Formats: sequence, structure tokens, C-alpha cells
Amino acid sequence: MDVRFASMFLNSDDQNEPPYFLRDGGATGALLRSHDWSGSPLGAPERWPQPLKTLVGVLLTANQPMFVVWGSQRTLLYNDGYAEILASKHPAAIGRDFLEVWSEIKADLIPIVDQAYAGTPVQMDDIELLMQRKGYLEETHFAFSYTPVRDEAGLVAGFLCPCVEITEQVLAERRRLADMERQRRLFEQAPGFIAILNGPDHVFEFANAAYRHLAGERDYVGRTARDALPEVAGQGFFELLDQVYRSGKRFVAHDTPISLDRANGQSEQRYLDFIYEPILNEGGEVTGIFVEGHDVTEGHRAQAELRESEERGRRIVEGVRDHAIFTTDRDGMVVDWTPGAQSVFGWTASEIIGRSSDVLFTEEDRATGVPVQELVIASAEGCANDERWHIRRDGTRIFANGSVRPLHDARGVIAGFIKIARDETERRAAESALRETEQRYRLAAKATNDAIWDWDLATNHVEWNEAVSVLFGYDLDQVVPTGEWWISNIHPDDRDRVDGAIHAVIDGEGEGDQWASEYRFHRADGTFADVFDRGHVFRDENGRAVRMIGAMLDLTERKRAEAALREANETLEAHVAERTAELMAAQDALRQSQKMEAVGQLTGGLAHDFNNLLTGISGSLEMMQIRIAQGRIADVERYVSAAQGASRRAAALTHRLLAFSRRQTLTPKPTDIKQLVAGMEDLIGRTVGPAIGIETVNAAGLWPSLIDPSQLENAILNLCINARDAMPDGGKITIESGNRWMDERSAKQRGLEPGQYISLCVSDTGTGMSAAVIEKAFDPFFTTKPIGEGTGLGLSMIYGFAKQSGGSVAIYSEMGEGTMVCIYLPRYLGETEIEHADEAGRHVPRAEVGETVLVVDDEPTVRMLVTEVLTDLGYTALEAADGAAGLAIINADFRIDLLVTDVGLPGGMNGRQVADAARSVRPDLKVLFITGYAENAVLSHGHLDPGMHVLTKPFAMDVLATRIRGLIEH
Repeated sequence: MDVRFASMFLNSDDQNEPPYFLRDGGATGALLRSHDWSGSPLGAPERWPQPLKTLVGVLLTANQPMFVVWGSQRTLLYNDGYAEILASKHPAAIGRDFLEVWSEIKADLIPIVDQAYAGTPVQMDDIELLMQRKGYLEETHFAFSYTPVRDEAGLVAGFLCPCVEITEQVLAERRRLADMERQRRLFEQAPGFIAILNGPDHVFEFANAAYRHLAGERDYVGRTARDALPEVAGQGFFELLDQVYRSGKRFVAHDTPISLDRANGQSEQRYLDFIYEPILNEGGEVTGIFVEGHDVTEGHRAQAELRESEERGRRIVEGVRDHAIFTTDRDGMVVDWTPGAQSVFGWTASEIIGRSSDVLFTEEDRATGVPVQELVIASAEGCANDERWHIRRDGTRIFANGSVRPLHDARGVIAGFIKIARDETERRAAESALRETEQRYRLAAKATNDAIWDWDLATNHVEWNEAVSVLFGYDLDQVVPTGEWWISNIHPDDRDRVDGAIHAVIDGEGEGDQWASEYRFHRADGTFADVFDRGHVFRDENGRAVRMIGAMLDLTERKRAEAALREANETLEAHVAERTAELMAAQDALRQSQKMEAVGQLTGGLAHDFNNLLTGISGSLEMMQIRIAQGRIADVERYVSAAQGASRRAAALTHRLLAFSRRQTLTPKPTDIKQLVAGMEDLIGRTVGPAIGIETVNAAGLWPSLIDPSQLENAILNLCINARDAMPDGGKITIESGNRWMDERSAKQRGLEPGQYISLCVSDTGTGMSAAVIEKAFDPFFTTKPIGEGTGLGLSMIYGFAKQSGGSVAIYSEMGEGTMVCIYLPRYLGETEIEHADEAGRHVPRAEVGETVLVVDDEPTVRMLVTEVLTDLGYTALEAADGAAGLAIINADFRIDLLVTDVGLPGGMNGRQVADAARSVRPDLKVLFITGYAENAVLSHGHLDPGMHVLTKPFAMDVLATRIRGLIEH
């Protein structure tokens, strides 16, 4: 065919048909067909070399990504599969230089392209390339082969490359290996012991640090369990491993003893909780055993000690023979009966268990329902006093003094009652005898002709009976009730002798506490009577003479009445000695009663207040549950507010109790007391009302003090409220501060060490306080206010705060004149800090990206609440239940911005020790201690290292969030 004919053929209608090798290929094939090849080194497709046409036809019909590079200009042709690999470079890559298309990896491609053009095939299973095909550099991986292709002349004109992108597979495998390594690290750092055993011989593949610590440092990996731990043979562990491997069933053991050899040649017994978990392959066959567990030796020992303690307590209870201790069910049926109860009531345990405790009450008490009333009162008030006559097994009566208290089950429901009673029949008889003796003494003093005198040495008051008038002729209004009157009426010749002898006995210089003398006593008619006088000195527990009682006898008819007088004297001496013993016994009983009254007042006040608060909380929660179940969500907010209010009042009460006990957690800082009082003036004015005037008097150059300013503000406000209540008709409050130098004498009067102090006094013009009220003012729950208007903890809280801060409190008051309460606080030798007010209405701050907080608390509820708050605010929250678990996380490769830890933790490591250990690994780690109790010794008495802070439970969640944000930012 000549050229003209060919030209005519090409210009015919068939020239619109694409070449056969370009007819397929999907979207990329269409682009190849429509591409303008006139400017390409390849020229029009019809003139392409036959090998190229063949290759293009093959790749366009292939499903696998494939491309052809042809000619010296390395022109690129490819299919739909490779277009996906090109991404944003497609379709501009069609017909371009292959190396220019991949310019970012040109240096990587040139060697293998040159090798292919040199006629050497190239195959790679994984090549890593940094490609930029999606607008950014990314790591990619490919498996491919370059196959050289020759033209009609036999020369290499290009190459064909089928390829597969394996980026995802490579990265997935890399992640899998990293996960395996991370898991191995976690196993290594786990608090429990972990080992992995392979095969039926149980060959160690892995043993973590806890396992090595338990069994000792020795070679494990590659050795069988029997070879690595020969001393365990015969203890049953190897047999259990064989059983688990054969059966494929897990084995779980608790508190199991094991004996292990130590490096010193000694054998040590430990107790373990552990699991043998079979490891299965894809076919369900056992290939090994996963061993995991914990060393519970300490817990085992603690349980043994607890059992021993319980047994010791049981022996103590059963050993108490002078107290009846027994329990009943809710209906009063006897459940437990101690030997003491048998001793007091006469019933044996076998005789009375299962019977009603009504048999112990008198017939008249049973008739009036006393047994039932006793249980009702105990249920309602927590205690019912039981001081009455009871009936013994033999029908005799005993007077028992005791109480009945309810016993609660785990849900807090009353399950029964415990009764403790003491047989006080003899004591009651003794008290009755004492009363009869005192009555006889009064009658005898009235009926006798002897002049009986009772001298109060503290007040110098002498009380005479009526015989002083009968014997000596004085009217009672002529008798001056003082020691001076008595001494002055002694004959001048006898006066010094008698006065010296009396005071020698009083001062303890005589022999014993008895005094007796004969002297002449002045009668009202001017004559002198011969008298025989004797007395007895009574002393307090410190040996100080406090009282002297005696009798003066008229000896005018001495000889005639000598025998009767001697008998009267002997009777009087015995009388006085008996009376002394009885009075001393009564004083001991009174002191014990006062102690029990104080304890009862404290516990009763606590029970009353907390029962009220717990009723508010539990009742609100129950109503919330009911309303939610009813779908009445709108009512829930009211009960939430009620429960939160009761919780805040409970927190305030515990705060005051801790302050009274001097065990509250204080946050002391250098404080300008003058500035603090000035900042409170508006608050105090609003609190006390317009009828009360307020005046502040501050000394110039007032020293600072290292105290908790919020506690001092609370103390000042409490004192101002007390002052207001003491002035119902209005008055004036004066708040005065000054510098005080305390010498040894003045400091001792206030219970302080000598030194420099700041005094802060709050005085009023109110009703004042009696000496008796001042004496009890700092007692917990003591109040002079009407019921419901005061807890009685205000002044005791102030006293506890002052003492805990190194200071003291004193009250100065006169009835009708007003009261002044002064707080003395130690001087701080340094500068005060400048306070910056918080922004009002500040929203709860959220976490920055990636910020992580570790929470260590043994209380699951607190830990759950804190971690949920942190998670809601965007933090990554890690949690641990004890110090060991917390340190395991700290030693791991985690980001931790803040450690939040309880102070009191189980397991032998407290929060401060955890923080110190964490600081040794992460020196810049910030720490927030959260505590519901003032472990001052643990917290170094408030002196914490930089970056350590304290937050007292209970606390609001927004306060916690704000505190955490502030610590992380600063």
C-alpha cells in the first residue's frame, strides 16, 4: 500500500475507532484514549512499537496495579489500579517522565530504574518510600518487580512493573509488635507475679519482676519449672500444672502456702492467690500455661492476727464476771449469753438462750410494759438506760445499772440488741447507808450538848451547831462564822499554844491529821469555861488541807462526866473516820459520774446531729429514686439540693469536731491579721445586724502570724455571732488586735510558751458569763442557747484551732458587764503574702490535649467520682487503689501531669511516701493530697515540699477541678 492509500485509509470513518490495545481500561483507559499524544516522545498510539502496544493492552485489562515506563524519556503509562496509588498525581502523570512524576523519591528510584534499563530484572518484597501524593509526605511500602522489555531490535526500551501497596500490612505488623512489647512491659511492671510456661514440660518463656521477687533471682527463661524451682517439688504445684495442661481447664487457688528457698540457705513460707490459665492455639489445643497471682502473705498474717484478736476479745468478754453482757433479737429473745450474765442473773446459757429476756424484769415492770419500752427507746434514740430492779434465776432481786443499744446488720437495719448491766445492789445499799449516816450525823449534831464546828479552810468559814449557845451563852447572831472569832475567844494565856498546834496539824507538821487540846474558852457572860477540843483535818488528792471538823466539850463537870466524855470522844472519832471514808467514796463516784456525763454528752451530741444529717441525705436519695422511677424528673433537683445541703452541714460539723480535737487539716500561711479583719467588716455587719455597732482597734505595726486564714475568719465570725446573741437588745462589738510579749508567768497563765504573740480579742456589752459557764464554755456541745439554736461546738472549735496553731484562748467576763474572748497566736518572723481575689463566676476549667492525672485512693467511690470528673473535663485519668499500684503506673512510660493521692492508704505505704517515691522518678511531678483526716505527722505538720498541696475531704467537684487546673498551669 502506498502512502497516499494509507493516508486515505487513515482519513476514513474508521479513524474514530480507538486502537485495539486502548479499547479497555476503565476510567484510566478512557484518559489514555483521549490524551493528546502529539507532544509526547511516544507519538500517536498507532505508531507505538508493537511490544509497547501489547504491554498497554495487558495492563489495561489487569486488575492488579500495573504501569509501563518506555523510552529514553521514561514515559509513564498505567491502569486504574496504579491510578489509586498515584492519588493526587493522577491524571497529570499520564505520559510524563516517571522519575519526574515521583520527584520526591527520585533518588530512591534511579538505581533500580537504571538496573531495569540495563536489562536486569528487579524484584522487591518491601521497599519503604516517602511519597507525597496526598498533599503531605507519608511513609509507604510496596512489593513490586521491574521486568525489562525489548523492542523489535532486541534493545531494552522500557520495563513493566506489576506492584502491590503493602503500607497498611507493614504498619499493622509494626503496631502488633509494639503492642506485644508494651504488653510484655506491662507484665514486667505488674504488681502481681506473672509467668508464661510453654509445652508439657512447662518451660519458662517469661517471668516478670514480681515473680522474680517472690521466687528469688535465678535463671528462668528456657528452663522447665521443675528444674528452675526444685524446692517446690512435693508441694502439689507441678501436679496442678500437669492437670491444667492435660484438661485445658483453668485452676484458681486462694491463700495457698508455698515454701521457697532463699539465697541465705533458709526456707521461707509464703501464701499465694494464683491462677493457672491454659493458653490455646487456633486449633483449640493447649500450648502453654499463663500463671498470674499475688503474694497475700501479709494479708494472711493480718487475718490470723484478726482471728487471734477476735478470740482474745471473746475471752475478755467471757472473762468479765461482774458485768452481764448478752444479746437479743429484735423481739427480745436471748441469742448470746456470757459467763458474766450467768454470774449476775444466775441463768446458764443453755437455760435462757431462746427465751424472752422479759424473765429478767420484775413482775411490776412486765405489767407496765417496761421491757418493750426499753427496746423501742433504744431503737429510736440509739440507747436506753436500764437502771432498775431485776430478778435472778432463784427469784431474788438485784439492782442492775446498764444500758441497751441496737445492733445493726450490713444494711444498717436493726437486727437485735445488746445489753450491758452491772450488779449494783451492794453499791445501792452502801449509798442508802451513807444517807442514813448523814441523817444520823445531822440529828446527832442537833441533839448533842457538844459545840460541834465545821471549818472550811479555803473560805475560813466556821459553822457551829446550836450547842455553842447552850454551853457558852452566845446568841447565834453573836457568833461570827470565822476562824478569827473562834481563836480570839480563847484565853490569852492559851491562845498562842492552841493556834500553833492547830496550824501545825493543818500544815502537815504534826503527827497525822488529828488535833486535840484543853484550853479555856470565853463565855458570853465574861467567864471562861474549861473545854476539851479536838478536830480532824481533811485533805484533797494533793495533800492540801481543805476542811477541819471537830467538837468542843465543856469540862466543868469533867470528873463526874469523864467516863461519858471518853466514850463520846471515841464515838465521835469513829464517826468522823467513817464519815470521811464515805465522803471519799462518794467523791470518787461523783468524779466517775462526771466523766461519763462528759462522754455521754459528746457521743449523744454527735449521734443526734449526724442522725439528723443522715436522715436528710438518705431520705432525699430515696425520694430521688422514687421520683426517677415515676418519671417525675422535675422534682429531682429539689431532693438533690436537700442532700447536698445536708452533706455540707455534715462536712461543717466534722470540720468543727476536727478543730475541737485539734486534728483538722490546716493550710497555714503568713497572714496579716489586721488586713484579714478589715476584709471581714462588711460580712460581720451583715451577720450581726444593724442593732449592733462594730468597732475595730488595731495596733500599729501589728506582727504577722503563720496560721490558716480561713479558720481564723471562721473563729472571728463565731465569736461575733456569740456576742450578738448575748446582746438581744443591741449593743457594741469591739474587735481589737495587738502585739504581746509573754513572760514565763503570763504565758503559763494562758497555757503558752514564753515569747511573742498576737492577741485578737472580740468583746461585747452583753449579759456576760458566770464563772460556772466560763468553766464549761470550751466543752463540746455545751451551749446556753435554746434547743435548736446552737450546736455547742463554736468555742470548742476555736479552742482546738488556736491550740493546733500553737496558741491559746482565754475568756474574761463579768455578769451584766459583757464578755471578751481573746485568741493568742504566735508571731511569724517573715513577710505576709498578698492575696488575689478569684474572678467571680469563673467557669470550671477544662484540660489541655493529652493532660493526664493519676488518682490513688483506696475508697472506690471517691476514686470513681474523681476520675469521672477528670474524664468529663477532658483529662486522661489513671487510677490505682493503693500505693504499690500507683508507683507501678508512675514507673511506666505514661505521661503524668499531676498525682492526686489520698494520705491514708493501705498496704504499708501512705500517700506522702507514694509522693516522695514518685518525685524520685519524676522530680517535677506536682502532687495534690486529698484527705478526710489530719495526718499531720504524715504531712510533716503542714510543711510540704514545693509543688505539693492539700485538699480536705469532703470537697465540691468544681473546687477539685479548679484546684487541679491551677496546679497544672503553675
